[in-house]
Amino acid sequence: MTNYRHRGLAVVGIVATGGLLLTACGGNDDMKGMDHGSKDSSASAKATASPAPGGFNDADVSFAQMMIPHHQQALEMAKLADGRAGDQQITSLAGKIERAQDPEIRTMKSWLKSWGKPVSPSSGGKDGMPRMDHGSGGMDHGSGGMDGMMSEKDMDRLEAAKGAAFDRAFAQMMIDHHKGAITMAEDEQKKGRNATAKKLAGDVIKNQSAEVTTLRKILDRL
Repeated sequence: MTNYRHRGLAVVGIVATGGLLLTACGGNDDMKGMDHGSKDSSASAKATASPAPGGFNDADVSFAQMMIPHHQQALEMAKLADGRAGDQQITSLAGKIERAQDPEIRTMKSWLKSWGKPVSPSSGGKDGMPRMDHGSGGMDHGSGGMDGMMSEKDMDRLEAAKGAAFDRAFAQMMIDHHKGAITMAEDEQKKGRNATAKKLAGDVIKNQSAEVTTLRKILDRL
């Protein structure tokens, strides 16, 4: 009886010890899991750091969504100058527009991605792009369509022109196009909330206003 009793106590002791060891191991695993989660959270925070930090509102989102296709059309117009423009100043200005607006498009796309917003509104037209017909109401901005956008007919006319005819058409169309962008940027500065977006709007106003002045001088001498 004594031997059986000692053996029973030994078994209980082993089980108890095993339970403690399992608890200790489980505790270590839990801690590792917590540490891993903490590291993941830190890495995730760095990965999702916003290129336009701070709060934003619907005006900021609309500004980026509308200015992207607006800039894209300006790039399309600028690229037509190659092989068509007769005036060296027009060629030079077209290159300047490409160098300035292409990076701005990428910047605004990065904002929208960090804000969790689509590049174009869900009400967009063909291929997910907003409808660009000026004054058609395809994109709601103010009381009409997107300011300053050229129609397909306008773009076809510019593409068909060469030499002095191209220079005059390009200068007049780009003046109208820039004025539309300036209006949109002024609206962003009044209604937007995000400081980074408002700063870019200020750059658009400053740079494109200067280009409008240059284009008007070119028109005067052509």
